[in-house]
Amino acid sequence: MATLCRPSVWVPEYTVSMDETLNLCRQLHAGHERLSLALRMIENTGVQKRHLIRPLEETLEHPGFEARNRIYMSEARARVPSVVAQALVSAGVAVEDIDAIVFVSCTGFGMPPFTASIINSMGFRNDTRQIPIAQLGCAAGGAAINRAHDFCMAYPDANVLIIACEFCSLCYQPTDIGIGSLLSNGLFGDAIAAAVMRGTGGTGMRLERNSSYLVPQTEDWICCDVKPTGFHFELDGRVPGTMSMLAPCLHTLADAQGWDASRLDFYVIHAGRPRILDALSRFLTVEPEAFRHSWATLTEYGNIASAVVLVALRRLFDAGPSEGARGLLAGFGPGITAEASLGTWTTDSLPPTSLQAALKHPAAPGASALPTAKPAPLVSHGIPRPRQEMRNCL
Repeated sequence: MATLCRPSVWVPEYTVSMDETLNLCRQLHAGHERLSLALRMIENTGVQKRHLIRPLEETLEHPGFEARNRIYMSEARARVPSVVAQALVSAGVAVEDIDAIVFVSCTGFGMPPFTASIINSMGFRNDTRQIPIAQLGCAAGGAAINRAHDFCMAYPDANVLIIACEFCSLCYQPTDIGIGSLLSNGLFGDAIAAAVMRGTGGTGMRLERNSSYLVPQTEDWICCDVKPTGFHFELDGRVPGTMSMLAPCLHTLADAQGWDASRLDFYVIHAGRPRILDALSRFLTVEPEAFRHSWATLTEYGNIASAVVLVALRRLFDAGPSEGARGLLAGFGPGITAEASLGTWTTDSLPPTSLQAALKHPAAPGASALPTAKPAPLVSHGIPRPRQEMRNCL
């Protein structure tokens, strides 16, 4: 069974508080006919602070889609490596141990995918599989974990690096004044998270099984229009109601494992907004306290899209579950799509060679030591490696 190891998390230095958000809404939308409703909805999110990749005054401007996407790419290149470095050290693996990289994001776009930049800049093997996921929004965090799990089931000795990079503030659209857009302006924040799924060994959530589910005919309930000014996200007020349809799917997943989804030891749930967490706890018949890691993530960071489940998982690590504890991880997003997995908590010591390598080699600023790459074997999982003299040409 594959084990999802401790995530590393980075958030930008710039912040906006709940009070600042409410005051800005009053100033920017003074004549809005539903201003009082928007203010009440924002306040009810419980989000006390969000992090922004750019200062607030710059975030409120719109330099154009091209300029914003350029910021996304430059900041991602500058910030992701140190987050990845910490995730590798936490998992006790080196760059040459990684067989696939899953990169998820819905707030910027690039081609070739960002996985290529990471492989080149950090010295990963050039036969590392690239799995970029760009269109699943908030569900992509759960999807990344599930696709990593699938990969490890196909290749039991493999290690998969998962990266979620979300700069939601770069999608702020000053001309979008629908009630859903105003709520989004007070809800979403920026963050980067990364974690390693180890095919063998490791401490963390040992994945038992996973599932995906699409709620029929809900494609336009969470969606994104691409216009000359960039990504325009839309949220429908009916989204929390989908928890009544998704809870039975979570029960089905748990039943297949012989577990009861209402009687698990821990839950790592996407913290989209309070109504979603409230609805899911009600339909799963679990106490709201069961989702405490998700609530804390929402309060401290806001909705950070695909990164939420990894940040909530890090809080679970900090809480220190007991050996053998059983739990559920689930992300929800456009579709409406649910990506869920079941896991058992397991502990394992770091392999001495990886730990020694982690202690010997320096890391990027602000991160723990990153083991340097060694020459990779000529064959990986039965797929021929390129000849030595050809590698620089790939």
